[in-house]
Amino acid sequence: MSRLDAVSGTKFDVLVIGGGIVGAGVARDAAMRGLRTLLVEMSDFASGTSSRSSRLLHGGLRYLAQGRLGLVREASLEKMRLSRLAPHLCRPLSFVFPVWKGGPWGLWKLSAGVRVYDLLCGGRNLGRSSTLRAAELLGEVPGLREEGLRGGVRYFDGFTNDARLVIDTLRSAAACGATVMNYARLVAAERAGDGWRVAVRDELAGGLREFEARTVVNAAGAWAEGLGPSRVRLRLTKGVHLVVRQAELPVSHAVVLSEGRRILFAIPWGERVILGTTDTDYSGDPAAVRTEACDVEYVLGVVNEAFPRARLEPGDLVATWAGVRPLIASGREREGAPSDISRSHRIRVAAPGWIDVAGGKLTTYRLMAEQAVDRLGEFLRPRPPASRTAEAPLEAAAAGLSGLLPPPVTREVVRRCCREEWAVHLDDVMLRRTSWHFYHPEQAEMAGRVAEWMAPELGWDAARLRQERERYGEAAEFATAGAPE
Repeated sequence: MSRLDAVSGTKFDVLVIGGGIVGAGVARDAAMRGLRTLLVEMSDFASGTSSRSSRLLHGGLRYLAQGRLGLVREASLEKMRLSRLAPHLCRPLSFVFPVWKGGPWGLWKLSAGVRVYDLLCGGRNLGRSSTLRAAELLGEVPGLREEGLRGGVRYFDGFTNDARLVIDTLRSAAACGATVMNYARLVAAERAGDGWRVAVRDELAGGLREFEARTVVNAAGAWAEGLGPSRVRLRLTKGVHLVVRQAELPVSHAVVLSEGRRILFAIPWGERVILGTTDTDYSGDPAAVRTEACDVEYVLGVVNEAFPRARLEPGDLVATWAGVRPLIASGREREGAPSDISRSHRIRVAAPGWIDVAGGKLTTYRLMAEQAVDRLGEFLRPRPPASRTAEAPLEAAAAGLSGLLPPPVTREVVRRCCREEWAVHLDDVMLRRTSWHFYHPEQAEMAGRVAEWMAPELGWDAARLRQERERYGEAAEFATAGAPE
């Protein structure tokens, strides 16, 4: 029996296409306003961009250098808001930005910039920024290249768990009455009367069902172009992250590393350190993006130049991940370097009752969702009430599941993922619900144990167990391509 049968015949106020962070935010906002909401995601929740970020909630210090004060203030205020609404998924993180002689970043400009950055957070950031002399900097970040080091600055942003933020947002949406479905693909949409008739296919059990929706929100991210009457035009850029053991690069602060005007981060993550990200144009299938050997060489080269004693090599990698950013295309033939493209978002009415939401960043997802549902109000009568997501705390998962570090590897965690968090495949658990794949070096052995625990929960026989291990192997190959075997 298809899951779609349970909601067949329901006329929804809002259909949300896309189960990433923006779609999840829209579903929660709409449901909290009392709207009958259905969200469909063609793959797993957060399986696209929303589980492949740098895991930062930030205003964007480099955008300040580009003069985009409005974008920085908007994101900074949202960062502060999320730190209050979801404290289980937002930890203050200190960033140290070293400055070397001859580099593109001037120390006095950075010192002034981080103070402005604090002010744009509403006058009070997650911590107070400061300027560090070279000796102070080396005390905070041992192992930095000493030659030419002039000093640096310290400022604060937030660290999160991107995939868990999606799941907890969806759990909150469901608690408010929204219906959310992963592995449910939109295959057709057409205007019908004063609303939309849409066809959705259940990718798990099969079966195609038609629904009526008064309004539609296209929040499909990198897949948003070409859906229904969508007018989204995107420029995709690729971002790669590497994971190494903390023992290989013992940093207690996030360290900002510049390569020309580009910046990368070394971000402490428990017993691991996340290195990244790249920012290069990408024209392939968003689902096929992967870490290449040249990406590994580039990131490790920047890190090793800043930490000459680290001598990191591809063999030191625990895991990698790669994703695409769905940036808004300007329409100009020459748009400049990917790093210069604005991370602002756009909400556009593509047709009566059809809203496209594009661009933006993880940090501003709640605001994007609020603005999108506000626009839907133009096509709904009675007009829905005002959004409450700026004040309502995000519902946390059960103890042990929702947090910034991977949960313990236990049968109970797996059971909860299957029963409470829509996990239906092995890679759903290993890559997105728990991050076990990216944290633990013995992924293959662990995946076999997790599959055995999932089998009785989901009724898998021996053949299905083999299929799930093969599926996970393929997903893991994309996740860790470029890393040594």
